[in-house]
Amino acid sequence: MTFIEPEKIHQALAELRAEGYDFLRSLTGMDWGEEGLGVVYHLEKTATGENKAVRTVTPHRENPELPSVCDIWKAAELNEREAYDFFGIRFIGHPDMRRLYLREDWIGHPFRKDYDESLNPLRMTNEEPEDATQHYEELPDGSVIKKRDVIFAQDEYIINIGPQHPATHGVLRFRVSLEGEIIKKLDVHCGYIHRGIEKMCESLTYPQTLALTDRLDYLSAHHNRHALCMCIEKAMGIEVSERVQYIRTIMDELQRIDSHLLFFSCLCMDLGALTAFFYGFRDREKILDIFEATTGGRLIQNYNTIGGVQYDIAPDFVQKVKEFIAWLRPTLREYHEVFTGNIIAHGRLEGVGTLSREDAISFGATGGTGRASGWACDVRKRHPYAMYGKVDFKEIVRTEGDSFARYMVRMEEIVESMNIIEQLIDNIPEGPFQEKTKAIIKVPEGSYYAAVEGSRGEFGVFLESRGDKYPYRLKFRSTGLPLVSIMDTVCQGAKIADLIAIGGTVDYVVPDIDR
Repeated sequence: MTFIEPEKIHQALAELRAEGYDFLRSLTGMDWGEEGLGVVYHLEKTATGENKAVRTVTPHRENPELPSVCDIWKAAELNEREAYDFFGIRFIGHPDMRRLYLREDWIGHPFRKDYDESLNPLRMTNEEPEDATQHYEELPDGSVIKKRDVIFAQDEYIINIGPQHPATHGVLRFRVSLEGEIIKKLDVHCGYIHRGIEKMCESLTYPQTLALTDRLDYLSAHHNRHALCMCIEKAMGIEVSERVQYIRTIMDELQRIDSHLLFFSCLCMDLGALTAFFYGFRDREKILDIFEATTGGRLIQNYNTIGGVQYDIAPDFVQKVKEFIAWLRPTLREYHEVFTGNIIAHGRLEGVGTLSREDAISFGATGGTGRASGWACDVRKRHPYAMYGKVDFKEIVRTEGDSFARYMVRMEEIVESMNIIEQLIDNIPEGPFQEKTKAIIKVPEGSYYAAVEGSRGEFGVFLESRGDKYPYRLKFRSTGLPLVSIMDTVCQGAKIADLIAIGGTVDYVVPDIDR
């Protein structure tokens, strides 16, 4: 990891961007104690896959400041707000330096190592905090006046979309400025279900942290846990058996199909196609039955462990998986007959919410959203792991960048996931399903990063260890935060009804954003 002085960091990162490091994989706020507060940047060249990690530190704990890199990567805007929220690092030049997750009346910055938890007792009132976009100014005579909304002008017509009920897409709120039916500006408000998972991990042993990954993107439970286990195994030099690699890969692809079926169902429901909604949920249940027989869970998957998996596969696992694939292949044709070919679906999705390839990379919008814009960003191809370097599959990439392209990428990925499973399911080798590890797991001192291709894009894990049984810092690279950050860009100029279609095809999951 390269260290750069804070006064030189902006110039150095701009030079790296000019060299081809156009993808900001992760931006992680850090508290290094006496050394100071700072940031770790993980960068990648999309042309070659070459990676670089850079860190910078400011020793000023009272008023820590670093230059913003929003002008270099658009992904930095929400990531820097997150670092400000939790660590109090103010990024000079940031266009909108305010909290992202916590209430405006929150005292202090809770991810600091010296944070006093007694500053924020539970508030048992229904009082709402002041609107996060209202700022106050102290006049020379000591009086305080409320300044104009810094996001919207006073005369703009603003409506709230959400927060929705948790049983729908999750608790997320958009403040939307309208001119008639046309969207002029969209301001995202996160944090309604923020649980401080990354902070919690600092007081948990490594095996205990695994359970929290299933509560992030719950439709990528296998992927999330796979990434964390892989990061810890990489740090400790643990080699899992080939049997485990086969099982993990098959489970990951079943999870991807599960997620994409739910995506199909919910998008169809949002657009009024209830028959298609029931089709998707009917077929998804078959995957959940397969999961339950092996892992004991249907939504929450406590399966991957450090060094293997919790249990061996169920006796009828292979048979059930093959039966499911034989069922789903012809059934997908029904999906396309009922919804994909429908003229209403085409009218609602084609040409709506277009995202350019350059913006997809700058925002770090990976997964099906990035690939629909022409960006070949699949981690399984860029940095193969498990069995992905040994199976043949096609990375689905389209160039239109609109809502219909995002829909079709995911539908075609279901087919590729089945192809991957079919190459592995009859060839699972014998071997242990769990390697022996020490009773108390201590990760060697150092910094580590590992990533997998989740259902919605790159899910990354950054781990900094001091050699203890607890992580010093554990950062999860959300797949959904970059996706929700593009919403203002892709919705401007669209109609308010299009916001529903765009949000459905971007396919973010809010607990993954809020973490």
